[in-house]
Formats: sequence, structure tokens, C-alpha cells
Amino acid sequence: MKRILLILLLFPVVHTHAQSVPPAYAEAIKLLDAWFDAQVDYDRLPGISVGIVKDQELIWSKGYGKADVAKKIPAEASTLYSICSISKLFTSVAVLQLRDAGKLRLDDDVASLLPWFSIKQVYPGSAPITIRSLLTHSSGLPREVDFPYWTENNFPSKEQIIEKIKEQQTLYPASTYFQYSNLGITLLGYIVEQVSGMSYTQYVEEHILRPLQLIHTHTTFPAGEKEKVASGYSELSRKGERRPVPRFDPKGIAPAAGYTSTVEDLARFASWQFRLLEKNDDTEILRASTLKEMQQVQYMDPNWKTSWGLGFKITHTDNKTFVSHSGYCPGYQSLIILSPDDKLAFIVLINAIGTDPNKYFEGMRALFTKAEEDKPADKVDPSLTPFCGLYGGQPWGTELAVSTWGDKLATMFLPADNPKHAMILWKRTQDNTFRRIRDNGELGEELYFERDKDGGVQKLWWNSNYRYRIK
Repeated sequence: MKRILLILLLFPVVHTHAQSVPPAYAEAIKLLDAWFDAQVDYDRLPGISVGIVKDQELIWSKGYGKADVAKKIPAEASTLYSICSISKLFTSVAVLQLRDAGKLRLDDDVASLLPWFSIKQVYPGSAPITIRSLLTHSSGLPREVDFPYWTENNFPSKEQIIEKIKEQQTLYPASTYFQYSNLGITLLGYIVEQVSGMSYTQYVEEHILRPLQLIHTHTTFPAGEKEKVASGYSELSRKGERRPVPRFDPKGIAPAAGYTSTVEDLARFASWQFRLLEKNDDTEILRASTLKEMQQVQYMDPNWKTSWGLGFKITHTDNKTFVSHSGYCPGYQSLIILSPDDKLAFIVLINAIGTDPNKYFEGMRALFTKAEEDKPADKVDPSLTPFCGLYGGQPWGTELAVSTWGDKLATMFLPADNPKHAMILWKRTQDNTFRRIRDNGELGEELYFERDKDGGVQKLWWNSNYRYRIK
């Protein structure tokens, strides 16, 4: 206990719970709130919790829909979800910690650390299966241990996995192709146990979770907080329904897919990375140089479409580098994606499958990018607020969200795959009249707001048709 308290004192407390939206992003957050409020219904999600981190602060987070539909428990930023394969990042950090401590090398042969590892190598000329190749998913191992656990929701124990590996064989020669492998990361978890002399859970809790104060992050579903974990749901049926999915026990594959966490804890995890990346020779959980190494491309698939660091997926879009990991497991999907140069991180946790967390990340990123480009916060006009709200268009059209964008109004039809692409900007030309700003800057058709006898906005007119204000 004394050792744990000492560890906690050595590392700074980062107050990522603060909901202080920087003015530069305030207008984007208003539109995102309207967008998520609609998407959770139109996409028929039980619940979704999202968060945006700017360096050391969780600047915005919110839950939409229900963590449990039957019990009508709302989803919140503090709601626990299974984070599925984001678990792999914590296992990767543990492995690199042990490397930094001189207890293993990335080019160690896995069989030299796990004597029972006896998978059949189909390719006699193959390079060794190393820790590095497990971290980069280039080991040539199959994706799964040979059990139908994703279908039957019956996951194998470590002992069962050890026995089953003897019957399996490699899929490719090592270091030849990218092949995502839950088996590979599971083996890394067992290497952590073997090298540290501790159970996997004990090691991660003592060396990663507690020092970073991730008090609601667990290597499996927490026994004492079951009621706080969002219930998982299936994909949509043809009738547009989702069914509850029984909670799974990851057992032996916990290092690859077993963790539960919250938006708030993952925000702390992201802030730690931004903090450490700024340093050159300091250490906080890891050496700064080690985290940078993890987030650099270490393996590129021959098709040049998939690149991986040490545990992290690496992508390059719009002249920016993103490091990330997503997750998909029975009843849940998840995503954490960081832009180290911008010190921005986006977190998406969903208690259903058959959807795409990247869609919600792209929506958040797109509006933040537009806010950085347009700088609407520099010219906010509070007199536009009375026009903001939700306007119904039935039966001939969908809902229309109206919000401010600096000294302009922004409208957005709901639902929308991407809020930036769906957004239309309007310039005020008279008290209650606006005109659409075309892409070339010219003004187009009119948008007119009608007020009631008390001066409240009750209706808008667009293209000779009207919509009543519903919210």
C-alpha cells in the first residue's frame, strides 16, 4: 500500500473532468450536441458517450440515449462500457514498460519467453515470431484462438488457450503481412505475467491504472460495479430492433479485449500521452521516447494501406497524423483517436454493435476543423439566439436544427452522416430574414422567421414552405 501511495504522489493530478469549452470550439459544440441528440435516435443506438480532449482537459463530454434501455438508465460520460480492443493499448504499454526496465527485448522470440508456445510454423523459412511482430500484428499468427467465442459467448481460459495453441498453425510467414490478431496480443499479456512474476491484472493495476488514476478502468467487467456498466445490445434487425446481448466474460483473452472504462478515464489516458509527448528525457509510466516510438510507423503492410506502430494504429489524413485504436465485441463498440500535433483526442463509446464509431469521430473532427478555419467565436452575435432550436418538417421533410455560427445562423438537416457537410450558413439581411451564403460567397434564397404576438419565434419559412418550432 505504501508503494502505491508513493506512485500516486510521484505523478501529477490532471483535472480532465473540467467542462470548460474553449471559446474557439463553443459554436461547434452547440451543433454537435444537436447532431448527437438526433443521431442516437435516427441510428437507433441504445446509448453513446463521447468526449473531446484538448491537451490536459476534457473540454466536452456527454452521454446520449440509455445505458440500459429496460431500466431507463441514461448514458453519461461516467458510464462504464466494455472498450473491447482498446484494451490492447494498455497491454502494449505494459510490454514497453518491461522493455524499458530491461526485462525483455522487442526482438525476443516469443517461444523463448513462453516455453509452452508451440504453434506449428507452416513456413520453414519464416523469421521468428517476436514481441515486435505481435505488437505490429505482423507475426503471421491467425486472428483468433481456435474457439468460436465470438459466436457462442463462451471465452476460453488461459489454460484452454495454451492447450489449443498446440493444435493451431501459422497463417503467414512472420513479418510478411498485416493480420490483426487477438491471439497475438493475448500472448503479450501472458508475457507480461511471465516476465513480471505478477498476474496480468495485478501488474496493470499497479503500474498503469493506479498511477494514472484510472480508477474506473478494469481489465474485465468489475464485479463490484456491474450495475454501472452499460448493457450491451445487438446489431439492428431487419425490423429495426436491437436485442440485449448477454454480458461476456473475456477470461483468457482479457489482455486483448477484456477492459471496461469510461469516457472520463480514457480522457485521462489521452492527456497522459499529450503530456509525455512534450517531454524529451522524462519518464511518467513510460519514457517519453518510448511513447514516441510506439506512435511512429513500425510496420507497413505491402498494400501500403495499413500502418501500425507498437500497439497503435497510425493513419495520415488531411496532412495530420492520427494514432488510434478501435474496439468491437459482443454488445459494444469503441474508439479513441488522438492527433498529437493538435493535442486533440476524440473518444466514442457505444453499447451496441453494427454501427461505426468512426462516423461520430469524423463528425466531431469536421466541426472542430471548421471552427478553427472560420473562427466564429470571434464574432458571436447573441441577438441570433432566439432563432435557435429544432424545427419540424413532417410530412414533407426531416427535422431542421438551427444554431449560431458567430454572426451567422447555421442550419443542419437531421439526421446527417457528417454535420459539417450538412451545415448551411445564413447571413442576416433584416431583423427576421436571412439569406443563404453560397460556396462562392454570394447570397442565395431567403430564410424568414415568423414570431408570435409575444415576440417569440414560432415558425420559419424556406422556399415558400414552413416549419414549426418544436424545441
